[in-house]
Amino acid sequence: MTYWLVKTDPDTYSIENLINDKKTIWDGVRNYQARNFLKLMNNGDLVLIYHSGEDKAIVGLAKVSKEFFQDPNTDDNNWVAVELTFKEKFSKFLTLEEIKKIAELKNIALLKQSRLSVMPITKDEFDTIINLTN
Repeated sequence: MTYWLVKTDPDTYSIENLINDKKTIWDGVRNYQARNFLKLMNNGDLVLIYHSGEDKAIVGLAKVSKEFFQDPNTDDNNWVAVELTFKEKFSKFLTLEEIKKIAELKNIALLKQSRLSVMPITKDEFDTIINLTN
């Protein structure tokens, strides 16, 4: 299993939207590196949901329920999407400021490539975040 973090602007699509929808197509990614990561996602992989914008926090968990397919918002074959299914809204959000202070997360892609919207994380990083959000 691989672990991922995806970023979303909560004004556009929030964890509450995912709760209500139960599943969603994760589309609109227009960065080649992020697109390549979408292509590596497998059914059952776990995905942390990060609210960008004002919140700047990891707020919940989803899983990949459909591997990559043509992004339905474009005819350009360069762009893909995946389907994510809601798993959990965290009782405690983990803010970016808190993440920066946690030694086990010092190398997380969120801090190294802050503008990337889809990124892999290690199992250790994932486990640390899960322990801090429950």
